[in-house]
Amino acid sequence: MQCKKISCVIITLNEEKNILRCLESITDVCDEIIVIDSGSTDKTVEICEKFEVKIIQQDFLGYTEQKNFAIDQASNDYILSLDADEALSEELIESIKTVKCNWTHDGYEMSRITNYCGKWIKHCGWYPDRKIRLFHRQKARWLGGALHEELTMNQGAKFKRIKGDILHYSYYTIDDHINQINKFTKISSQELFEKGKKPSFIKLYCSAPIKFLRDYFWELGILDGYMGFRISLMSSFATYLKYARAKEHFDNKKEKDAKKSNN
Repeated sequence: MQCKKISCVIITLNEEKNILRCLESITDVCDEIIVIDSGSTDKTVEICEKFEVKIIQQDFLGYTEQKNFAIDQASNDYILSLDADEALSEELIESIKTVKCNWTHDGYEMSRITNYCGKWIKHCGWYPDRKIRLFHRQKARWLGGALHEELTMNQGAKFKRIKGDILHYSYYTIDDHINQINKFTKISSQELFEKGKKPSFIKLYCSAPIKFLRDYFWELGILDGYMGFRISLMSSFATYLKYARAKEHFDNKKEKDAKKSNN
């Protein structure tokens, strides 16, 4: 069987901390690298220009749309989709090399392990975080809302799990984590509001503690030591903040509607 040519697609915005590691990990397995940048003001583009990379500037369309746009720019039918804060492990590199010359499925699933503030997290519901990231472009598409985009295989498409991990470098400091929670909960709460999904009493008061208990005990976050506790606690807080902010949107709307009716 003739070896397939793979295009790697990456979306970026101010990723100078991560993009070099990502690019270095894919140079031996990818025949084309496409970076879709949405206006980086740091050294992201400068770093990319040191590699054989096709850089396209595109205003951010949302995670789902931006990643689909990236796929559409590829010259090859076989796609590896990565985030800028991800890289391939040595084992995964070898697995992809094998797949290139023996492509038998429509997509390939791999595990993702996250590095949190310098520690690899193996529990908390974070590992194995299985993702389909290697696929035929006509057999899959990114779907989802403003957040939580997911690569979805077409009906009837077949995928296979391969060995090796995507190395995910998520947060370098606790401030990075807090800033991400703040950003994502604003987006997700607005999405709940726009869909008319007002948080119930149970969602507001029970979801956060249940999230902590699940991640720390059921998902064995306790085995990740202090970082496992911190992640479980922060994830619990993020769950609360999402619903609290959604409630605030509904309360503000109710107040505005009441003022209009009084006038």
